Amino acid sequence: MYFSSVLSPSNCSLVKRSHQNQLEKLSFTPLKNLRFCGLRNEILAFEFLKLNRCETQRVCNFRRSKIVVSASVAENGSAPTSFDYDLVIIGAGVGGHGAALHAVEKGLKTAIIEGDVIGGTCVNRGCVPSKALLAVSGRMRELKNEHHLKALGIQVSGAGYDRQAVADHANNLASKIRNNLTNSLKALGVDILTGVGTITGPQRVKYGKVGFSGSEVTARDIIIATGSVPFVPRGIEVDGKTVITSDHALKLEFVPEWIAIVGSGYIGLEFSDVYTALGSEVTFIEALDQLMPGFDPEISKLAQRILVNPRKIDYHTGVFATKITPAKDGRPVVIELTDAKTKEVKDTLEVDAALIATGRAPFTNGLGLENINVLTQRGFIPVDERMRVVDADGNLVPHLYCIGDANGKMMLAHAASAQGISVVEQVSGRDHVLNHLSIPAACFTHPEISMVGLTEPQAREKAEKEGFEISIAKTSFKANTKALAENEGEGLAKLIYRPDNGEILGVHIFGMHAADLIHEASNAIALGTSVQDIKFAVHAHPTLSEVLDELFKSAKVTSHVHRPLGESVVV
Repeated sequence: MYFSSVLSPSNCSLVKRSHQNQLEKLSFTPLKNLRFCGLRNEILAFEFLKLNRCETQRVCNFRRSKIVVSASVAENGSAPTSFDYDLVIIGAGVGGHGAALHAVEKGLKTAIIEGDVIGGTCVNRGCVPSKALLAVSGRMRELKNEHHLKALGIQVSGAGYDRQAVADHANNLASKIRNNLTNSLKALGVDILTGVGTITGPQRVKYGKVGFSGSEVTARDIIIATGSVPFVPRGIEVDGKTVITSDHALKLEFVPEWIAIVGSGYIGLEFSDVYTALGSEVTFIEALDQLMPGFDPEISKLAQRILVNPRKIDYHTGVFATKITPAKDGRPVVIELTDAKTKEVKDTLEVDAALIATGRAPFTNGLGLENINVLTQRGFIPVDERMRVVDADGNLVPHLYCIGDANGKMMLAHAASAQGISVVEQVSGRDHVLNHLSIPAACFTHPEISMVGLTEPQAREKAEKEGFEISIAKTSFKANTKALAENEGEGLAKLIYRPDNGEILGVHIFGMHAADLIHEASNAIALGTSVQDIKFAVHAHPTLSEVLDELFKSAKVTSHVHRPLGESVVV
């Protein structure tokens, strides 16, 4: 199957002569040359077989979108015919930064609009400062674990910490990374436009301070990368002091004796690790019937045994925190707990502080989406598999993309960056679809949790629907030499796969440096590597990576077909 362009260089006045050869190449592109990151050929075929005539035309428009304005926009005269930039990115978080760097590599004249600070949530109020706090909590746990130290022959007197110095460490790290990102953009020639970005029409963006006229620029393509903010449910009053979000908690302005954490996902778990290491007692409030509901159930059960039960943590599950009142005039923080099923008030807690860790909400207000007929869905900007924005009528908005938390596909900083790189590939003339099942995630507790692909329940549901069997393989950190040398044998690695063809469906790890170990599995999924192929990979001994080596070797695959190995090299 081939796609043919309905618009040739000879009959389009908007095509630059330097792009004519490129358009001719793009006009007749065989499907086999489309690059899908981690997607199998059968998925590729399925996606295109289900295209109707209208959708096929959209794909044709995509193939020439780097070269010309789509016919519908050009005819009504609302889009510019020349541009200030090849690419303008609204938002300078990790996603926008990753897209900008790749755009420069592709030779695109690029600008990035930032209304707050370079680095966005991840660098300034998320991943980066939280890892600084977690580094401290990890050291504190080591120094306070007399049994562990004694087993290694180490004697240490009582460990303590300076709260302000810990807070400064987190703030200094964020500043350092923010400066690094800013300098990298400037060094590569990316224009940094300061202000709030608003889309005023097709391929037009205004930026500047709120309430002022601002400046307008035009761009051949636009990427929205505005990220997200902490989500606070109704009935919860945040004062930034005793009732806080993760934004406030990262400043570590005080360490409460007793803190309630609403939500037991990534954010809640990591902060429970920090607070308990620094001496706080923690109470989890979880709306679902079990803690850590987003993780593989087997991993959740093990993590609860190690991360929750031995520590100063208790929990309430199956309840909502329907009302939280900050501490005032000597009174504590008051939390009203409501049964998730009966909706009746069940209990009341009085604590020193409450952290709201109920997830994040997209930051998409004020973008001017109404100017291009785009309606958000619960705040998220609707996109297709190529991150192209979809308008209220179900049509693709030409030359407009949305990546990261703002589209809700996968709310992780590195997912936003990967989506941004994928978009730049497209606007540079090379089709690319990102396989989100190959993107890993990690929770930086002590020990860590990491995962990629499907959980066991998700895999079983998929198997039942599509008519295949799944198998499970497991290995323990207790059998790993390096883990035993560190006296860190608590841990499990779990592989979910198809025994008929060796396809890796998911990998979950709980244990020392799990966040670093997961990438071998995520790369295998991205590259379509089967279990029978990855078994031949060689791992240094003794290393923690051998946990994955043993995991893949323990899998039983009925099909022994594998890709031919490369020629051996004589050394």
